[in-house]
Amino acid sequence: MMASFKRKGISLVTELINSYGLETVQAYMGHIQENAEVAVQDLLKIIGTKIQAETGEAVLWAEDKLDDGSPIVLKVTINKENGSALFDFSGSGDQVPFNLNTPRHVTYSAVLYCLRCMVGHDIPLNQGCLKPIQIKIPPGSLLDPSDDAAVIGGNVLTCQRVVDVIFKAFSTCAASQGCMNNTTFGDDSFGYYETVAGGAGAGPTWHGRSGIHTHMTNTRITDPEILERRYPVVLKQFSLNRGTGGRGSFFGGDGVIRELKFRRSLILCLLTERRVYSPYGLNGGEPGRKGRNIIYRHNGSEENLGGKFKTPVSAGDIFHLETPGGGGYGNVNDDVGIPSSAKRARTL
Repeated sequence: MMASFKRKGISLVTELINSYGLETVQAYMGHIQENAEVAVQDLLKIIGTKIQAETGEAVLWAEDKLDDGSPIVLKVTINKENGSALFDFSGSGDQVPFNLNTPRHVTYSAVLYCLRCMVGHDIPLNQGCLKPIQIKIPPGSLLDPSDDAAVIGGNVLTCQRVVDVIFKAFSTCAASQGCMNNTTFGDDSFGYYETVAGGAGAGPTWHGRSGIHTHMTNTRITDPEILERRYPVVLKQFSLNRGTGGRGSFFGGDGVIRELKFRRSLILCLLTERRVYSPYGLNGGEPGRKGRNIIYRHNGSEENLGGKFKTPVSAGDIFHLETPGGGGYGNVNDDVGIPSSAKRARTL
């Protein structure tokens, strides 16, 4: 699949060069990056000027924690004169002995993504966004681990927390679900992997979306008919979990409930976050509700699996997944329009 994408990319770039010439194509590549650089510089000049007027210095700071307690700390020092900034992650937690470590380039990608979101202009995502940015990450931390560190969870979970920390520092929006709710099951004959949507954080002028993938994710879930036809499971429930988004002037989006009933003995593995620390609200907004991973055994017992787990399941067991909601934004007493989902939840 990846090889076919590369061939398609080569074909399209070659077509451009044949049509317009190499010099013209390279010139416009440079123009696109220069435009992105100027857009980020303008953003930082505006933010730096505002923050310095309010606090006396153009410095932003934020911290959040993974469920194991590992902190992710960010200090942003802005030069409001030239529109540059230092993103300093010093103080973030040390490398951990499990797979939530994040390769350095993934942290860079999270910074690039957030800048592109905050610019507010319709510009292509490109390296020019990072030209005014210096990034400092302490070696040996979970954001710049050693070469032999386990990192798969960093790609799908920790990067979400990095995004939350950046948006918290800039007061862009409340925390989203901060998780991909990675669920895998299978045996020696097959393996199945899915990620599950949750709630998006609210912002200064908008309610968070419900039942949606957020930020650094790009996967689609399997259609119910295909899931049940190809795998030994029954999808018992897949619905919004009303009222799990944090309240505020603007409400966070709701998470979802997803239940799978197994039709034969398998192994179930979970890699999830926001089961200990709730997605934060901003500027008086309430946090979103934490997620939960529950197994209802066919013998009538019930188990809370926690955030990371591997367990055998038997025919008749039901896996009950509740994904986190997004945080609210602004004081709850300043409601400017409660989403219909939240109104319904209040009456239940």
